[in-house]
Amino acid sequence: MDDEKRAHLLSFLKVIPPVDFCCVYGSVLHTTNHDKSTMVDYILGVSDPLQWHSENLKMNADHYASWMVLLGGAKLVTEVADKIGVGVHFNPFVTWNNKMFKYGVVRMHDLVQDILNWERLYLSGRLQKPVNMLVDNLDIKDVNSVNLRAAVSAALLLLPPKFTEVCFLAIRPLRITIFVISFVFMQEDLYAKICSLSYMGDLRMFFAEDRNKVKKIVQGQFDLFQSMYKPFLEEYEGKDLLRFSSSENQHANIYQFRHCMKLLLAQEKRLQNACRRF
Repeated sequence: MDDEKRAHLLSFLKVIPPVDFCCVYGSVLHTTNHDKSTMVDYILGVSDPLQWHSENLKMNADHYASWMVLLGGAKLVTEVADKIGVGVHFNPFVTWNNKMFKYGVVRMHDLVQDILNWERLYLSGRLQKPVNMLVDNLDIKDVNSVNLRAAVSAALLLLPPKFTEVCFLAIRPLRITIFVISFVFMQEDLYAKICSLSYMGDLRMFFAEDRNKVKKIVQGQFDLFQSMYKPFLEEYEGKDLLRFSSSENQHANIYQFRHCMKLLLAQEKRLQNACRRF
């Protein structure tokens, strides 16, 4: 992301109370997206959501649903997020400087716990996909490496012994008597599997969300996915858990040795449990 675009995204933070963490995600990161009317999505981490919303209501009451402001203000906003939602309160369709914004506010403790333990797999799922961190006072980028490693490991266990980096469509003919029927299928691939982890069991994917959502996310940000997960793939390759070979479309074919991967995961789990005792 160039400095001018980053400065523009940071400028929105001047009209809200200070935050400990801020990242942007979604279509604003797509290199092919040049639509200036696209909504910009933020995740904001704060130490005390009740205090933060109290201050923000004084500054930007119009960002909130009017019924929440009238019925309970900051206390209601925080309680709904904590007790009914997933710990995040979103203010969507916020207009500022001729641009549309959406921002979600989360308690820093809850953010860290979700990253480390997948307690809700909501924000941790979001951070398994490309984001651009604008504010990171508590080194969430380093903490998130645990989340990325876990996402790779989970995806590998769900994938077959051979798969690819990028999804593509292929047409396979099936001959039945005198008819030929063509079936279109999607090749299993690593980044789509990682991207889909947080959507598993989400009923919205059956009727409310675009069924090609995962494919569009990966295709629009493929280079970002590659850079995020390259260190972990190289580490596994160095341990002879994965083997790479080039393909015609210049994206790697990947072979995994499943029995070795299970042994590594068991070892990592034992180490993780040992660390938690101290």
